[in-house]
Amino acid sequence: MVALRSLEFVPNPDRVSPSQAAGFSLVMLATTPEGDAYTFAELEQMLSKAGFQSPKAFPLLPVSTVIMAKA
Repeated sequence: MVALRSLEFVPNPDRVSPSQAAGFSLVMLATTPEGDAYTFAELEQMLSKAGFQSPKAFPLLPVSTVIMAKA
């Protein structure tokens, strides 16, 4: 079994909170061609399309989130 583990800034569905994730999204947008910070729902879709299953989010204080999924 292959497992994915990734540390991310994951904004809430409103995409403006928490403020650190929203700020990271703005930095990515300003400094990369298509950069963004993705909501958990968006990450779930991307992982599913890539063949990963059962994604889970584990928040780390104050703002980061560990995303884990199985292939």
